[in-house]
Formats: sequence, structure tokens, C-alpha cells
Amino acid sequence: MKERYYLVREDILPDAVLKTMQVKQLLEAGDAKTINEGVEQVGLSRSAFYKYKDGIHLIHQLERERIVTVSLDLEHESGMLSKVLGSVASHGANVLTIHQSIPLQGRANVVISVEISHLNEELGDMMDSLKEISGVKRALIVGQG
Repeated sequence: MKERYYLVREDILPDAVLKTMQVKQLLEAGDAKTINEGVEQVGLSRSAFYKYKDGIHLIHQLERERIVTVSLDLEHESGMLSKVLGSVASHGANVLTIHQSIPLQGRANVVISVEISHLNEELGDMMDSLKEISGVKRALIVGQG
């Protein structure tokens, strides 16, 4: 059977799952020396801890890369791609990949993968700035990860 993962808000998780995470944090911080000590501190049975311990992990969102894929239709003119890349960089984002088609009928499609973990504004603000560049005919997010 294929494993499936879900992102779930903490307040809807069962108490045993939350307490399992608390025990793991106590052990990691050294505030509990043994599993038995940790489960006693949070009021959880050892069997519940062992049932959930390998299935719950914290997501450190700020430490993980956030990547979006942006598709743009650009007019075929000198410096156009440079303007786009400069705008992306000015927002604190980092271009990871660039795929550009050969211009047809005066336009080229460019798809860029952008790491946005360190944006200094909202993603929507960056997208609005891209759309405002003269020569950008279309800019949209086609993927997020």
C-alpha cells in the first residue's frame, strides 16, 4: 500500500498524537532521558507513544525551501528576460531553473522555478510586479511545492 501524507492543523489532532510529539520534543531537548520518563511527564501510555512515534513529525516551514513554478509569455525584445529575473531577485526570491521557448510570432514562453523562502513581500506582490513589466504579456503560477 502506498503511503499518504496529510498536512493537518494541530488543534484537530487527537490528544495522543499531540502528546507523542511532546514526548519526542522532550527527548530531543534532553528534558526527558528515557521514553518512560517522557510519557510520564505528558500523561501518555508507552503503547500510544510507540503507535504514533514514527508517524508524526514537525514541519519547520521556515527552514524548508518553498518553490513555485511561474509561466510567462514575453515579447521578443532585448533585455526582456533580464528585467524579469531582476524583478524576481528584487523581491528576495531566487531563480533555480529557466526554460525558454524559441520566440514565435514575437513572443516566447519562459517557465522559471523560483525558491521563495526568503521573499520580502507576499508572493502575490511579486507576481503583480512581474505583470507590470512592459513586455510581459502573461504571468501565472503553474505549480507550487
